[in-house]
Amino acid sequence: MFLSNRGTVGGFFLAGRKMVWWPIGASLFASNIGSGHFVGLSGTGAAAGIAIAGFEWNALIIVFALGWLFVPIYIRAGVVTMPEYLKKRFGGRRIQMYLSVLSLLLYIFTKISADMFSGAIFIQMAMGLNLYLAIIILLGVTGLYTITGGLAAVIYTDTLQTIIMLVGSFILTGFAFAKVGGYEAFKEKYMKAIPGNTSYGNINIDPKCYTPREDSFHIFRDPITGDLPWPGLTFGLSILALWYWCTDQVIVQRCLSAKNMSHVKAGCVMCGYLKLLPMFVMVMPGMISRILYTDMVACVVPSECERYCGTKVGCSNIAYPKMVVDLMPNGLRGLMLSVMLASLMSSLTSIFNSASTLFTMDIYTKIRSRATERELMLAGRLFILALIGVSIAWIPVVQSAQSGQLFDYIQSITSYLGPPIAAVFLLAIFCKRVNEEGAFWGLFIGLVVGLTRMIAEFSYGPGSCVNPSNCPKIICGVHYLYFAIILFGISTIVILSISLITKPIPDVHLYGLCWTLRNSKEKRIDLDADERIEGLESKEDESEEGDEGQGFLKKAYNWFCGFDQKKGPKLSKEEQEAMEKKLTDTSEAPFWRNIVNINGIILLAVAVFCHAFFA
Repeated sequence: MFLSNRGTVGGFFLAGRKMVWWPIGASLFASNIGSGHFVGLSGTGAAAGIAIAGFEWNALIIVFALGWLFVPIYIRAGVVTMPEYLKKRFGGRRIQMYLSVLSLLLYIFTKISADMFSGAIFIQMAMGLNLYLAIIILLGVTGLYTITGGLAAVIYTDTLQTIIMLVGSFILTGFAFAKVGGYEAFKEKYMKAIPGNTSYGNINIDPKCYTPREDSFHIFRDPITGDLPWPGLTFGLSILALWYWCTDQVIVQRCLSAKNMSHVKAGCVMCGYLKLLPMFVMVMPGMISRILYTDMVACVVPSECERYCGTKVGCSNIAYPKMVVDLMPNGLRGLMLSVMLASLMSSLTSIFNSASTLFTMDIYTKIRSRATERELMLAGRLFILALIGVSIAWIPVVQSAQSGQLFDYIQSITSYLGPPIAAVFLLAIFCKRVNEEGAFWGLFIGLVVGLTRMIAEFSYGPGSCVNPSNCPKIICGVHYLYFAIILFGISTIVILSISLITKPIPDVHLYGLCWTLRNSKEKRIDLDADERIEGLESKEDESEEGDEGQGFLKKAYNWFCGFDQKKGPKLSKEEQEAMEKKLTDTSEAPFWRNIVNINGIILLAVAVFCHAFFA
């Protein structure tokens, strides 16, 4: 906060593009792993075995695509946000506005709500604090250093919290395996972890509802009867991962802050290796929790479950918090509490910073086209405060939605809304024939199809093994990962069909924006060039208030928000062009390029080995 340049849009939102590889890798991991992962992955592991770790290991391959294929195009395009890239690629405003609003809604209703809910479970079990008081304090502190520090503060904080998370998680994993008697004993005992009470009234519950799955220690499961079928895990999940890792503002913004492409790639490789860990420090400890606290974690009788965790459909979500509270000594329990709070704050800071970037650069600039840089900075910070308010107001909704299916809830929503976005970005980069009409109608029709499935499914309720949902098979019978494949296919067909029957975009507008034209030396004429020139002229007309004559309170306020930092001399046209060339440079030193490429190949080999070993 003290060292980073917070007084400019580039400094606040992209950390001045001076970040090196290790904070980027740590921040990518920490931004992705929130308390929702600790609670959700451990809970699903307790209920169904190791297959859920496939969601984490799939990322090893996708982060390679992020660093080697997607980020070079984003840097060449010279963009700050993902909707801004689509505007440069296709022109017009409707796609950019659509994506900005949809992304903000996804942030609020999946990421923020899931993290707050899972964090609340932990805080309640570990500390006995009032839920609302704890979350309001947490959101307040998180918002404070996001507002004052910008992206550099977020990335450095993420790095510190990643270390705390990993140390605490490894200690708990060691305690858990020691308690259960080692890996072989763990495998044997998990398959026998059946709750004592399996009937209520005159009803005997079906054994499949409480007996561990026969394929609990397999990642790849039956394509028809599997709870996570292998074609869905391989192809459907890759589509969701493509949307999350390669087109999501929270993730890509960290890569855009790097000094150069070698640091981007090295950061992605580091994140890939860190993504190997959740299987061993989250999923398996969750399974051990089922062994140690079988009647509670694996409960199936609705009245028993409600007594243990306040919800009738199951208590697998408390697997990780329960083990922390009961298994660890006092000092280490405090460490693990800090791990959970660190992961919660890490995810929330990343979301707050990226959401304010989206709002400021893609929405506010349309409302106030002549806004000064100072006004944009203030708008971004005020929007974070508004986001905190909405998040707090959403807490009762999250509490009432305690379905016991937290991770499935997050993944299913992204399956219904993410695939059309993934299709548009993939085709925008790798197919220059795609135009604005095709992209917009692909997004629109994909959204209609996805919302139809989502609304129908949630209106019938998720149900449970004991009390299945009444949702018709034709709607809910298709697994959400299969539905993601179908939705991606529909969106792709619509995008390509409409693009081919409408006018193509001339190459002069696409230099540096498509894979085939990424190394073109020709100067690109942006489709939004007229708007940008008008905006620059309006900003030149407005003068900034100087420090002279300001009172102490005004100066303190400016320092707090990063407005006090002195502006450099006004750049000439040639200097501006040189600066723009530097910011869009994707060249690499040959030695370091070879080093990161070799490490990237090793990462892919490790990903294949891990999937094969646990397949």
